[in-house]
Amino acid sequence: MKPWIEAMRLRTLPVSVAGVAAGTGCAAHHDGFALVPMTICLFFAIIAQIASNFANEYYDFKNGLDKKGREGFRRGVTEGDISPDAMRRATFLLLAIDALLGCSLIYYGGWWLIAVGIAVAVFAIAYSAGPYPLSHHGLGDVAVVVFFGFVPVIFTEYVQTRVLYLDITTISTSLAVGLMAANVLIVNNYRDFSDDKAVGKHTTVVIFGREKMSYVYLLNGLIAAACLVAAISGGPAATDIPLLGYLAFHVTLWRRLRSQTGAELNKVLKLTAIALLCSALYTSAVLFIWH
Repeated sequence: MKPWIEAMRLRTLPVSVAGVAAGTGCAAHHDGFALVPMTICLFFAIIAQIASNFANEYYDFKNGLDKKGREGFRRGVTEGDISPDAMRRATFLLLAIDALLGCSLIYYGGWWLIAVGIAVAVFAIAYSAGPYPLSHHGLGDVAVVVFFGFVPVIFTEYVQTRVLYLDITTISTSLAVGLMAANVLIVNNYRDFSDDKAVGKHTTVVIFGREKMSYVYLLNGLIAAACLVAAISGGPAATDIPLLGYLAFHVTLWRRLRSQTGAELNKVLKLTAIALLCSALYTSAVLFIWH
């Protein structure tokens, strides 16, 4: 059971929770909080991310991009703990379960949500597989901003309010969550730079180098904090103060990113994901209180 839990990459799952939490805050801001569709969105997002993680492990193994003893999260398939067929079956089983779960949201948002669900499923696989895997061609970061930022925030809000809001609160929150989520990926790829470069996996860190991408990490956090300030601008000025704490923590993580290597960066990755979740929960709480 342990190899399967490791394959879920629990330290990255706050990324999924953050998008739903932030979207729920946006829904409350527009007087539309609804517990049931929010809960469905939460499980849908978590299962989709786990399926994507499973697919990443299976297809990277299949394409010869992983090796035993890697610095990152232990890969059960590569290490021989999980058979490739078992991982492939688990990936598509989770996608099937998620599809059924997503269909229940049709009641709240209409049949057109099927297109959104299909896009999420395609992303879960296309991130690592297909004729042009996104993560192998420097597009993983952009895809993460879209599918862990804009998609969960906007559509979690939509199924609760039944209105597609694209105002400053929703867009700013979506961009902030997406950029913070991209930072989790940057740390992951920063850690795996040598391994990825050796096998021709062209992540943004391989394409642009560690130095430049470390500054992208820093900039993402700064822009995200500014976006969250804009999102909660309707509340008292004091509500901005905790975001200064996020900035200080973010700069500390940036310094650690630049000074550490290999497995040491796993903690930076975990803390980057936690910082995202805490920021999303805080923003959601402010939007709930001051809507």
